[in-house]
Amino acid sequence: MLSWMILAVAVFAVCLFSRFPYLYQDVKYIVKLLRIRRKVFHYIDTNYTIVDQFLETAKRQPHKPLLLFKDETFTYQDVDQLSNQAARVLLQSGLVKPGDTVTLFVANEPAFVWLWLALFKMGCSAALLNSNIRSKSLLHCFKCSGAQVLLVSQDLQAAVEEVLPELLEQQVTVFFMGSPQTNSGMHSFIDKMQNMSSEPLAKDLRSHLNMHSPAFYVYTSGTTGLPKAAVLTHTKLWRMTMILRSCGLTSDDVLYISLPLYHTSGLVGFAGAIELGITVALKSKFSSSQFWDDCRKYNVTVIQYIGEIMRFVCNTPTKPNDRSHKVRLAIGNGIRANVWRDFLNRFGNIQILELYGATEGNIILMNYCEKIGAVGRDNFLFRWRYPFALIKYDVDQGEPVRDSSGLCIQVPKGEPGLLVAEISVKAPFLGYARDLQQTEKKKLHDVLKKGDVYFNTGDLMLIDKDGFIYFHDRIGDTFRWKGENVSTNEVADVITQADCITEATVYGVEVHGNEGRVGMAAVALQDGHTFDSEGIFMLLEGFLPAYARPRFIRIQSSLDVTGTFKLVKARLVQEGFNPSTITDPLYFLDDKEKKYVPLTMDIVHGILSGTIKI
Repeated sequence: MLSWMILAVAVFAVCLFSRFPYLYQDVKYIVKLLRIRRKVFHYIDTNYTIVDQFLETAKRQPHKPLLLFKDETFTYQDVDQLSNQAARVLLQSGLVKPGDTVTLFVANEPAFVWLWLALFKMGCSAALLNSNIRSKSLLHCFKCSGAQVLLVSQDLQAAVEEVLPELLEQQVTVFFMGSPQTNSGMHSFIDKMQNMSSEPLAKDLRSHLNMHSPAFYVYTSGTTGLPKAAVLTHTKLWRMTMILRSCGLTSDDVLYISLPLYHTSGLVGFAGAIELGITVALKSKFSSSQFWDDCRKYNVTVIQYIGEIMRFVCNTPTKPNDRSHKVRLAIGNGIRANVWRDFLNRFGNIQILELYGATEGNIILMNYCEKIGAVGRDNFLFRWRYPFALIKYDVDQGEPVRDSSGLCIQVPKGEPGLLVAEISVKAPFLGYARDLQQTEKKKLHDVLKKGDVYFNTGDLMLIDKDGFIYFHDRIGDTFRWKGENVSTNEVADVITQADCITEATVYGVEVHGNEGRVGMAAVALQDGHTFDSEGIFMLLEGFLPAYARPRFIRIQSSLDVTGTFKLVKARLVQEGFNPSTITDPLYFLDDKEKKYVPLTMDIVHGILSGTIKI
């Protein structure tokens, strides 16, 4: 009788897994999430922050390296003491007090780590500026968080000096990490640290914090305007920090981070390393030629990536030691299927965990089954816990399609739809600092039923018959290039400042062999004006980071609009930048000439072959 029961169970299991081949992996993933959720809830209940975790780890393993940078090694104890000294400089200046927000304009370097830990020890929050922003964007981003103190690394001093009069006019205090070249309100920081005690700070400094207090402000380009400061509370930081744990990292791993720490991916990677007590090898700036040499030098076992990084690495010349490394796991987002295959074929059996998420978003997807090309899984357990939907979207009108009752329409499997995630206590959307209008624009109401509210990711996704989720396209007024989100409206606002241009629409176009979309602008000229190729170059260089400057400009007699006077981009995106099919004048941004030059087929061939870099 028992043998028959065992046989029946075995037959049932075979039938079940034949019908649902990914059920085991689905259940395993959900169980892991529930365990992590229980841990986070415990931290929330006890008001336990990431800096509390850091202090415990530093006490438990003071001499273990936390940070490897170039030829320097910083142990957990070193970083603890340096952050204590940094905190005392700020406290004794009388310009920063517990509860304040302080802005960091610091590139990838050890100071970034001990500065934000210092702020957390003081009970302050940190606003993290993108190190590529300049001029108008720099001033705008600084204002977003309400900070009155700016900490600047030596490499970024020149960018701050450009806007220093405006900052001083607003009574902003600027601390420069090295020896300042001007005395205009700048205070040296490193010299002051050396005279400070490295003893622990009183925990009372952060006694006012709770898990709903802001931890970081991270800047992101949204659907309109200049970058916005997305709010990361201590609760959200914990949830994002646990990504590394959910990916299977342990305290024995060495994590390689070449992504910017001001960006969520790099920041969460470092915070996750602290949570697990592991070592991080930090790169000041990604280098494809040095990537594997660094991995071998630091005995790296886990790497973080964005799609562009993997492609750049695959495009390096092959070497006999390509598989001579200890990397077992790669975590990131944006890797294309062909690059995924090339990476595995060339560099060996490395587990790749592709993620999907946004800094301000309320949903994170993970391709835990390692299905090449997919960004996540649609399983009923996850959807029950964190409801989301793919809804029909009218690209030309720029809005979701609704039925006669005013509700959105879900797309069937195999068709692309706009990914939206329900906003709830379990999956909150915290919005943008001091920008209620833009916060509301990211919300969709009455999606599947009257009264519900969903977060609009701005991404078109597709779910196949097996339940795997694939990224399809970015919609609306942003595109992604060089690992950065570019706001088309921000770029258009800058271009139209040129005297020769009356209106402009900006969009992203695909370039064979490149990840994301490169910027292109269609413009109409003022009556009686000619295209000022040098003047526009200078204008864009002064206001926009390199990744946001349109590489192509198309001159039209007028710009097409819809019946509701919205600029039409779909046809422009589809037509791209081919001068053999486009009769409008086309120009290409030439960095060496510092101007826009007429786009020829020779230039196009050079771009497509890779001999001309964009």
